[in-house]
Amino acid sequence: MRAEDLAVGQKYGSGLVRVDADAIKRFAAEFDPQPFHLDEQAAAGSLFQGLAASGWHTAALTMRLVVQSDFNPAGGLIGASLDELRWPRPMRPGDELSVESEILQLRPSKSQLDRGLAKVRVTTLNQKREILQVYVVNLVIMKREVPGRDGPPGRSG
Repeated sequence: MRAEDLAVGQKYGSGLVRVDADAIKRFAAEFDPQPFHLDEQAAAGSLFQGLAASGWHTAALTMRLVVQSDFNPAGGLIGASLDELRWPRPMRPGDELSVESEILQLRPSKSQLDRGLAKVRVTTLNQKREILQVYVVNLVIMKREVPGRDGPPGRSG
């Protein structure tokens, strides 16, 4: 998939990934060792009122789902910047995640003729279609053709 294959408003879905309590605790133990991510009793008395995954765990699983989805630009997903990241509700044991990606904006790069930028909203949902995470990212997308240049993109002649 190249920049020319994308259009504002296009949406892409993903497969599913199921999360259990052990996976939540393993991730938290290594990357975000807070009591409400590690221990059911401590979590019960927290703001979350139960075991809740780290937002960074949700983000990591989201990235996996996006990379394995139908939204697959040639050369991979190359992030240029993140405009916003929100976790409206926590990921819980037993949640089954899916991701929806929507093209919000497309524009050519001002400095590199062989690429463009795509602004994409990525929404992570659980099995109840509740939103767990939303982010808006600016991705570098390679072009198939470069105006005024002969040969494949990325080559100078």
